[in-house]
Amino acid sequence: MIQFIQASKTYAGGTTALRNVNLTIKQGEFVAVIGLSGAGKSTLIRCINRMHELTEGKLLVDNVDIAKLKGKQIRQFRRRIGMIFQSFNLVTRTTVINNVLVSFVPELPMWRKLTGMFTREQKIKALEALDKVGILDKAYTRVDQLSGGQQQRVALARTLAQQPDIILADEPIASLDPVTARAVMDDFRNINKQMNISVIMNIHHVDIALEYADRILGVRKGEIVFDGPSSQVTAEMLRHIYGGEWEAESSWEASAAYA
Repeated sequence: MIQFIQASKTYAGGTTALRNVNLTIKQGEFVAVIGLSGAGKSTLIRCINRMHELTEGKLLVDNVDIAKLKGKQIRQFRRRIGMIFQSFNLVTRTTVINNVLVSFVPELPMWRKLTGMFTREQKIKALEALDKVGILDKAYTRVDQLSGGQQQRVALARTLAQQPDIILADEPIASLDPVTARAVMDDFRNINKQMNISVIMNIHHVDIALEYADRILGVRKGEIVFDGPSSQVTAEMLRHIYGGEWEAESSWEASAAYA
């Protein structure tokens, strides 16, 4: 369970990204975070794994105050949290399986890190993760030969291999076409439902958010202005979140224009 308690984040330049956020996310939820660019969406999810530090309040994960974790404790904590980025963050000049095996590097003794030798068990886990996202047949293909959607699946498999409790996704489909984006979102939903992994996703395509997420968080100027099931999101609420005019159909093109 993730709990933000009167949480705020102000950057060194004086920009306040989060304002007095009170929020609880239970294990196994699929949560989409929507709002204008600069509203605080990325900051919200990146505080969960301490990529960003809160300046006020608390953030608890399973009742542990993560601000108090240090050194090895932080590294162990982050092993429980996968992170997916828009840009995939892969090494494109090597194979798919090598990219997935990277997730095991923190667990290796120093001599294995230096030689790049992975155990048989780790290789099996990597192949199993690739199978879960439907690209086992690409295991020994170089990453630079894959499509964007396939590369995002590699990133997702790399995260699955570390057996996380939580997956944070920061605009994971922003660079994908609509058909490919839905295929990747199918993977996220299957992982969420079948493995009970919490998914917290920053996404600017509102129609996709409403289709896939169980719960929607609307963020405006660092504040949570909507928190509820996707079925309760209305055009009026979207105008409140985004301001100005809002395309009622929340189409791919319309929502992309508000990113």
